[in-house]
Amino acid sequence: MRTLCRNYDKEDGLDTVLEVPIPEEMFRNMGANSASRWHQMRGLMRAQAADNNLSMLHSKTNNEFVALLKLVGSPLLPFQVHSDQPFTAHFNDCSIEASKAKYIVQQYVAACGGPAALSQVNSMYAVGEVKMAGSEMHQGDDSVRAGKSTEVGGFVLWQKNPDLWCLELVVSGYKISAGSDGKVGWNESSTQASPANRGGPPRPLRRLFQGLDPRCTAHLFLEAVCTGEQNINGEDCFVLKVETDANILQAQSSSNTEVRHHTIWGYFSHRTGLLVKLEDKKLVKMKPIKGNDAAFWETTIETTVGDYRYIEGLNIAHSGTTTATLHRYGGPINHKRKIEETWTIEEVDFNINGLSMDCFLPPADIKKEHHEEQ
Repeated sequence: MRTLCRNYDKEDGLDTVLEVPIPEEMFRNMGANSASRWHQMRGLMRAQAADNNLSMLHSKTNNEFVALLKLVGSPLLPFQVHSDQPFTAHFNDCSIEASKAKYIVQQYVAACGGPAALSQVNSMYAVGEVKMAGSEMHQGDDSVRAGKSTEVGGFVLWQKNPDLWCLELVVSGYKISAGSDGKVGWNESSTQASPANRGGPPRPLRRLFQGLDPRCTAHLFLEAVCTGEQNINGEDCFVLKVETDANILQAQSSSNTEVRHHTIWGYFSHRTGLLVKLEDKKLVKMKPIKGNDAAFWETTIETTVGDYRYIEGLNIAHSGTTTATLHRYGGPINHKRKIEETWTIEEVDFNINGLSMDCFLPPADIKKEHHEEQ
């Protein structure tokens, strides 16, 4: 991963430290020579989209490409997770399925380093590399596959708790920033001329649950039920399921959309106790306009994780593949699209000194809007 970029405007100038480390492959693809690459990098650091003639996941516009990046690169989970609660499970007044799930989570906590090690974590950061491929929009219910051409990028992630996080993702010269300061969520992109988008109440970043933060994963599935067993890539797994409450779905709906359901599954290995796969499915109904049929958007995201390694006593996944399938149907419409991200963790650390609240401040316009509402 490249962390510095030479200053080609001034021969005696200091190297520029990149906010988001990027893979060497992405840097080489940004221009035919060093000067043009520096020009692209400078535009990127100024939150401008780089000139790009790549396939861009078969998208037709820059905005469509950025929307797909947000879909697979920075999705959120539907409800808040409290990482300050103890990992102790209470089996009283539980169904057999819920009791099984609590026992499986206890095994997962032990496999990740134990409750004492997890309880000592107060913050983390991670740097990673991503490769993305996508399909065109297909008609019908047939299965779709991502194309062979890939877009390359990197990300940096900071977190203090599930509601206090900041992500910066750069892919093929386009940058996405997203975060939550514990009061409001937000996101913005390098193609966005307007102010940042407000994401509503704080919600946790899904990427943290992909084997990166065992605390979050354990607390998420403590309220799950065990629905059975399934073999994932040759590994026998228990399947845990979490449903989103109706009041949360209603709060996340709008005047034009209705979130019908959002379900999360975790697949935990019989052999190791570790998380092998994370899956969630969300169905949104677009309310009909002028008598037209209602349209539905169903998003399914599946992540397989592996390459677990111990970092400061915690067993952390260092690679995986995330596949997002977007299905739009209703009336005459029946379209499907797939985006696939292969990711690796290059660096991860915990209990970061000096990581203050200032590191998670939202853009000025979002902060102003939130204060005015209060």
